[in-house]
Amino acid sequence: MSAPASPPLPPARTGAPFRASAGVRAAGVLLALYTLYALSQLDFSWQRFSEGLGHGARLIGKMFPPDLDKWDILGKGIVESLQIAVLATALGIALSLPVGFLGARNLMPAWVTWIARFIVAVCRSLHPVIVAIIFVKAVGFGALAGVLALTVASIGFIGKLFSEAIEEISPKQVEAVRATGASFMNMIAFGVLPQVFSRFIGFATYQLDSNLRNSTMVGIVGAGGIGGALFSAFQRFDYGFVFTILATIVAIIVLAEIGTNALKKALDV
Repeated sequence: MSAPASPPLPPARTGAPFRASAGVRAAGVLLALYTLYALSQLDFSWQRFSEGLGHGARLIGKMFPPDLDKWDILGKGIVESLQIAVLATALGIALSLPVGFLGARNLMPAWVTWIARFIVAVCRSLHPVIVAIIFVKAVGFGALAGVLALTVASIGFIGKLFSEAIEEISPKQVEAVRATGASFMNMIAFGVLPQVFSRFIGFATYQLDSNLRNSTMVGIVGAGGIGGALFSAFQRFDYGFVFTILATIVAIIVLAEIGTNALKKALDV
C-alpha cells in the first residue's frame, strides 16, 4: 500500500518580504519632513556641532589628572545616593504591587483599573528631577526629598509594566486554581504570581539600576546624594573632582549590572 501523498506546498512568495504599505511609507515621509523642520526651528547647524566637539574635548582635557584628595566628600555622597536608590526602589516596589494588580484589566473591574492606571499615569507624567524640586519645596533639602521623588518614579514604571505583564498571563492556570475553590488571594498567589515572577524580578532590578542613575540627578536640585557635590564641583570649575565623581558613578552602575545579572542567575529567571 503506497503512502498517502503529501499536500502540495504553497507557492513561494516573490518580491520584498517586508513590503511596507502605502500608509507606512507616507508616515515615514511625514516623519522625515517633520524632522527636517524641527532641526531648522531648533537652530541646529553643523558648525555648532563641530565647535561643540572642540569645547567638549577641551573640557575632558581639564579633567585630567583626576582629583583624588576629596574621598570624604565623595564617599559621603556616594553612600547617600546608594541609600536613596535602595530605599526608593524598595518603597516603589511595595507600592507598585497593589497598583499593578488593580490596574490589570483581566483581574479587576473597569472602574478600578481606570483609577489605578490614572495613578500610574500621574507618576509617569513628570521627570524625577521635577518631582524632586516639588518635594524639596515640600519637605526641605536632603535625602528624604530624593527618596520620595524616586519612589514616585518607581511606581510609574513598575506599576505600568507589572499590570501589563499580568494582562498577558495564561488564563488556564488561573481558572484551574479558581476551580479548586481557592480564595482570591490564593488565586493571585498560585495562579498569577508564578507566571509573572521572572518578569517582575527583571522590572525590579532595572528600576534599581535606574534609581542609581537618577539619584545623581535629583541631588543636583538639593534632594541629597552625590549630585550636590557634582554640581558644586562644576560651579568651582573643579573638573578633576568632576571626573572622579563621574568615574565612580560609572563604576557603581557597572557593579550593579554585574550584581543584578548574578541575582537573576541565582534565582533562575
